Amino acid sequence: MTASFHKKPANNDYYLSHFVEWLDVEKGYSPHTLSNYQRDIEDFFSFAKEPLTLSSLDLSLVRSYVYHLNSRCKSSSVARKLSALRTFFRFLLKEQIVFHDPFANISMPKQGKYIPVFLTVDEVFSLLEEPRGNDAFANRDRAILELLYATGVRVAELAALNIDRLDFQSEMVRVTGKGNKERIVPMGYPAIDMIKKYLPQREELTADRVKRGHKPEAHALFLNGRGGRLTTRSVERLVSFYAARAGLAAKVTPHALRHSFATHLLEMGADLRVVQELLGHASLSTTQRYTHLTIDHLMEVYDASHPKAKRCEQQ
Repeated sequence: MTASFHKKPANNDYYLSHFVEWLDVEKGYSPHTLSNYQRDIEDFFSFAKEPLTLSSLDLSLVRSYVYHLNSRCKSSSVARKLSALRTFFRFLLKEQIVFHDPFANISMPKQGKYIPVFLTVDEVFSLLEEPRGNDAFANRDRAILELLYATGVRVAELAALNIDRLDFQSEMVRVTGKGNKERIVPMGYPAIDMIKKYLPQREELTADRVKRGHKPEAHALFLNGRGGRLTTRSVERLVSFYAARAGLAAKVTPHALRHSFATHLLEMGADLRVVQELLGHASLSTTQRYTHLTIDHLMEVYDASHPKAKRCEQQ
């Protein structure tokens, strides 16, 4: 931050806006993450009711707020909100707006073991086949589903994809992930084939947008019906729509396809660190949550195939 940050008359909203700007520029967080941080901190401001003096925050108010969260929110939501406030106050400390962090000694709630939702290979294939030729956006939607499963990208990463990120010759896509970190991920032929089938329709959508007097969307890979960049919400809706058509009972999201990508790779013997790199995980421990799924799969195969396992069942 520049010196002008301290010279201007400041209130809490002013500090919050600069904090969000810092997360955007310095940390490269996605718009969705920025919105979550801002909302979580604004919730704390609203809870206080009276104007807050951040430099001399009453610890009893902090404890009351934590009690309020624990009585109303899931532990994962409480952890996220407290993490946002800790990051905010660390930023204020760095900028010398405050001189202590009132959330530093607040214990984070224990997290339950998170089990990723994933589809079987057959379920994925049935989902991929749902966009059919008589649908107006069948090629686009099939390309989206194929790419989500083939690469394991996050929905925000897919929505942000630009055409120049694709390398058809090497069958690779350059993905910009969290913290503006880039990674290169193989696409696979089925995804490439569907993208190539969709591209002529993309040109038509762009031409129609220009005819309506709008500036063309020159960069985005996936466009909506008005020729603008497709949003993450729209991708989530189309995945749910085709999952329902495929008769999949569980709630299927783009993230479920990401989980399926990782799980199926590990089931087929992929190295854990390779999967970590493909997913763009900063920590190997994040990727390791998929290993219990592959262990369950191995036990099923063992029980069904091993002679000793069968013999035990017959006793």
